[in-house]
Amino acid sequence: MKKTLKRMSYPVTAGLFVLLGQLVRRMSRGQALRLGRLLGYLACDVFRIRRNLVQDNLKQAFPEKTETQIQHLTRQTYITQARNVIELLRIPLIRNEQDAQELLDIQADASFYEAINQSRGAVVVPAHLSSWEAIAVCAGILLKPLHIVVKPIKNRYLDRQINRLRTMHGNSLIQKDQALRQGRSALETGGILVLLGDQSNKHGNFYTEFLGRKARVAQGPAFLALKAGLPLFVETCRSLDNGRYQVDINQIATNDLDYTRESIRTLTVRYTRVLDKFIRDHPEEWLWLHDRWKKPKVRKI
Repeated sequence: MKKTLKRMSYPVTAGLFVLLGQLVRRMSRGQALRLGRLLGYLACDVFRIRRNLVQDNLKQAFPEKTETQIQHLTRQTYITQARNVIELLRIPLIRNEQDAQELLDIQADASFYEAINQSRGAVVVPAHLSSWEAIAVCAGILLKPLHIVVKPIKNRYLDRQINRLRTMHGNSLIQKDQALRQGRSALETGGILVLLGDQSNKHGNFYTEFLGRKARVAQGPAFLALKAGLPLFVETCRSLDNGRYQVDINQIATNDLDYTRESIRTLTVRYTRVLDKFIRDHPEEWLWLHDRWKKPKVRKI
């Protein structure tokens, strides 16, 4: 019964998403971000959406922090995610390269620009950091259109609306269950393939340390990069005090690796450690609302 009622609410949720988008696009960016900050406070302190999960995740990752510090980071987490939604809804206002440059500052290794200019193809591993949705759109405008692997949202109405925004300026989407086949195809044609590196692989059995706990990690980015013999880069991003975003794209060493199971795991650990360090340095930017360490369900026989 609960599942039925939830499915019935899907069109309403998608409709509210569209209406909120129309509202925030009528505002100045400053006004819209202030609204986002208010929504973040409401989600954290009034509705307390997943607040216990967020605090538990933060305490596990930062046992040295005081209760006051955890409370501050908790609130900042909700503000960041509300800002992410606001920036997502304002994507239609990013119309050209100048608009993208006003939001985004990209610092990348020379080897990344070489891969783009020579159409060699590359694998990029980001995380759920800052306003990652709008950042991906801006990066696609400023660099070249990206091939982004996405996981479908259960609410198909909302999924359709979000994907429309994601692809509005040239980026293309690859469904997660087609990542290996379509990802290889994109790389073979010189594309930039983007696969999030902070998600759990519910079908995998490889664990490594991530933010203080053993976590199942996806080996897809490492598999595809080593299989194709192409470079792999980690992308990190954070918000700046001036309202813009700083994106750094750095290559992960693969010259000592080959296409073997052990090398795939080694490379997976390498990019996971880079993301781990960045999140520890900028914890307010990451999606702590995600149940990253959720245990797999055991099937009843």
